[in-house]
Amino acid sequence: MSNNSQPLWQPTPEAIAATQMDLFRRRVNERYQLELADYTALYQWSVDRREDFWNTLWDFAGVIASERGEQTLGSDEMPGAQWFPEARLNFAENLLRYRDERIALVERLENGSRRQLSYADLYAKVEQLAAALRDQGVGQGDRVAGFMPNVIDTVVAMLATTSIGAVWTSCSPDFGINGVLDRFGQVEPRVLFACEGYFYNGKIIDSLPRLKEIAARIDSLEKLVVVPVARSAGETAAAIESLDKAVALEDFVAAAPGRALEFAQTEFNHPLYIMYSSGTTGVPKCIVHGAGGTLLQHLKEHRLHCDLKRDDALFYFTTCGWMMWNWLVSGLACGTTLVLFDGSPFYPAAESLWDMADEEGISVFGTSAKYIAALEKSGRKPRESHKLEKLRALLSTGSPLAHEGFRYVYRDIKADLCLSSISGGTDIVSCFALGNPVLPVYAGELQCRGLGMAVEVWNEEGKAVIGEKGELVCTKSFPSMPTGFWNDPDDAKYRGAYFENWPGIWAHGDYAEITGHGGMIIYGRSDAVLNPGGVRIGTAEIYRQVEKVEEVLESICIGQEWRGDVRVVLFIILREGVQLDDDLIQKIRSTIRANTTPRHVPAKVVQVTDIPRTISGKIVELAVRNVVHGKPVKNVEALANPEALKLYENLPELATE
Repeated sequence: MSNNSQPLWQPTPEAIAATQMDLFRRRVNERYQLELADYTALYQWSVDRREDFWNTLWDFAGVIASERGEQTLGSDEMPGAQWFPEARLNFAENLLRYRDERIALVERLENGSRRQLSYADLYAKVEQLAAALRDQGVGQGDRVAGFMPNVIDTVVAMLATTSIGAVWTSCSPDFGINGVLDRFGQVEPRVLFACEGYFYNGKIIDSLPRLKEIAARIDSLEKLVVVPVARSAGETAAAIESLDKAVALEDFVAAAPGRALEFAQTEFNHPLYIMYSSGTTGVPKCIVHGAGGTLLQHLKEHRLHCDLKRDDALFYFTTCGWMMWNWLVSGLACGTTLVLFDGSPFYPAAESLWDMADEEGISVFGTSAKYIAALEKSGRKPRESHKLEKLRALLSTGSPLAHEGFRYVYRDIKADLCLSSISGGTDIVSCFALGNPVLPVYAGELQCRGLGMAVEVWNEEGKAVIGEKGELVCTKSFPSMPTGFWNDPDDAKYRGAYFENWPGIWAHGDYAEITGHGGMIIYGRSDAVLNPGGVRIGTAEIYRQVEKVEEVLESICIGQEWRGDVRVVLFIILREGVQLDDDLIQKIRSTIRANTTPRHVPAKVVQVTDIPRTISGKIVELAVRNVVHGKPVKNVEALANPEALKLYENLPELATE
């Protein structure tokens, strides 16, 4: 049970009154003659009266639609819920509602280059590219893929695709050939947008050798549109002359007759994005998200939970292979300036992103818990070295942010900001629990459950519990559920992914706790939970303690089957020059024991030189557990560093007491 009585930050009454969240609460009270006094009451109303909530949000956010219809919710089953079944709208039209000279997109690359685009110019670029796609024969329901870095052209390609009712799917250019084919090969795109190269960690990475093979092996592909990133437009055109089906972006656009941008009006559940599970347990699942649900959910999270306004600058460190890219881009619907960065966050120096935050006036800064931990270990203190005058919110996701990470942010980054640890995933292209500008921040906690999301924590008997650990579930349907999985006509894969434990109840696979004041703690993935002596332990509980040990840079923890039970095994990467000896092992064990229980203390502590991760940076406990137990890892293509798995094979330390 969590004991966390004192908040690290609290908004003033004046600040609360100025938020869109509080304005929304007042609007709800006026519209329905209610007296909802605070967020707790507003949240409860939003899950009790979901149809009223989503209808009110539609009006508050000004959703643009040619038809709305009378019905808010048809079928209410999970899976298969039909929200706004009579509505007709276009996702891109809602993101392109502003067409003025304000800056829409700023692009920053690791090599120092910078571009920007106004909302008016963004509209014009989307119009031109949509005309070229239509000229290519792309229409509603066709798939268009991006093998692209996080640059302006990627956003333009997505908007052009979705404006005509086609389906966008993307992954980042650091994927290997098989990783790309495992994804795009399943969904059969007609057009592929791809960069010829990109910058990472001081190097230029050439994509053309991989592109040649990828294009040759996707049978559905009619056109490969190559976007210059690491080369000039002229160099790119010359480099792809012999590449089959390839055309440079500039030539692809120029060859098409101009036509006014028409926004195809589609059903609310019309496919918008195809996204992919990490694929570490087999071929990635292709998760289909609908246009209306994604739009409405992102408007809620941006406008209410992040308080995004036109004068904000929103940054999220992400690649196009992570759902946070899709989440970030929806910020255009708020008229916000989006800052796109591509490259290593620590190149040329650990403070590079904070230099950018000052230069671009970033007000909402999004990153991962791993980045915050690495920044702290590097000894950087942006509060002392940077102004950060505009910064008012910091978002963290990807894995649970430890209590110490929270304290580091307030001590060494900025004292007056809303630190929002957020959690959801590719599965819902959004969040179950996230930040809130009207609530206090407690160390180690996500501030609240999202409006309209009937999130509970259930124990093994299927009973909702507060202040106890259990399974994170969602008991009622919501608009941003997947509309289905690709090539899953009877929803067998979809049901198997979320509804096997309790039919009709979404089980997300997180081990979590709802606190007494309405916050949430995520202890890790349910399938990675350790079970020594039959006691369930979330891996995040151990990572939190290990992060306190100065000598340790990173760690990964698994349960090893041993003599009819499970023992905790901790693998660690140490700082340069540090060796693992008995004293350090004892220090690690004592640190864990002092703040947890004896069952949390690892039976074995093993030094390694690398930890396997997915391409989006998440450590893969299940893959390591499989290797330790001599079981196969089904899809190493999903890993950024699959060679690291060999470090865990046949370890003599794990064959003894």
